[in-house]
Amino acid sequence: MSLPRQISTFFGVGLVSLVADYGVFALASEVFGVNPVIGALVGYLVGGLVNYLLNRAHTFATERDHVQAGLRFAGVMAVGFSLTGLFMWVFAEQIGIPFLIARVATTGIVFFWNFAAHKLWTFGERGAGG
Repeated sequence: MSLPRQISTFFGVGLVSLVADYGVFALASEVFGVNPVIGALVGYLVGGLVNYLLNRAHTFATERDHVQAGLRFAGVMAVGFSLTGLFMWVFAEQIGIPFLIARVATTGIVFFWNFAAHKLWTFGERGAGG
């Protein structure tokens, strides 16, 4: 798959994952009365699982088994989670950029981190990065 097509597929998978994440969050917190923090965490996990499965099937060809790719995927997500917190803190808290604009900018930055890390490491060839 060409790089532009791979990036656009990764973006589309991200949108589907976002819908799953926010759908579970809304369902858990609004319908079932689950604490919003717990609902957000459950939504993040469901969105992450959807993201992994769709990226594995549609974005990245890989020979890695699910255990190895899944563990790598979790590591990349943990870094992305940390980068999101860092950039939101810098943009919104330190610089004073409005929250929504800061969130969009942060999402864009972390999108490129996630794509590169998944392409080169999570789903990359076995000789590339381990």
